[in-house]
Amino acid sequence: MKKWLIPMLVPVLLSCASDPEENFYKSTQVDKGEIDSFNLPKHAINDVVKGLAYQMLESSSFVNPKTPIAVASFVNLKDLESTNWLGNQLSENFVHELQRHGLVVIDYKTTGHIRVTKDGDYVFSRDWQELPERQIIDYVVTGTMMEQESGILINARMIGMQSRVVVATAQSFIPSWVIGEEINPNQNVKMKDGLIIRDSAMLVDDERAVEIQN
Repeated sequence: MKKWLIPMLVPVLLSCASDPEENFYKSTQVDKGEIDSFNLPKHAINDVVKGLAYQMLESSSFVNPKTPIAVASFVNLKDLESTNWLGNQLSENFVHELQRHGLVVIDYKTTGHIRVTKDGDYVFSRDWQELPERQIIDYVVTGTMMEQESGILINARMIGMQSRVVVATAQSFIPSWVIGEEINPNQNVKMKDGLIIRDSAMLVDDERAVEIQN
């Protein structure tokens, strides 16, 4: 019986000593909440957001499964009115992470109808005229991006929509090799300065209703 035991153990030991990058998603994220950016594989933006979400939820005592949360694009710190593919990707990943932690996440870009076209069927829109006029949102998660010599510094925060109080924060650094390509300023998505607010008969008197702006 002992002669058979040794050959059976060898494949098991070899599998445990496999490339650590292969087991990154299986073991590292389960065992620790804080993310070491400098040990991330390339293009692992989602793992950076995992660490940011962990920091944020650990420091917040106001948010619970009954408080609706929205996630906005992360913006450039220089002007606070422009974003890019990274800022939008960070917000999309935050939607997943917050929902995965059991929070109520409001996707305010959902139109409430399916627009069928020859190119595809769509329920999302960035046209404010297609979106509900007012939505119930207690907190918003957003943040800033500051480009540095070797990467991007991310500062995330959770803010009360009515109080403007910052109830949770998180910070992380994304090295250039994780991003995979430089931030191209020509790819910025500009936000308009004007405010167009439309009344909603159903929610106009609700203090928790948040106005959707263009």
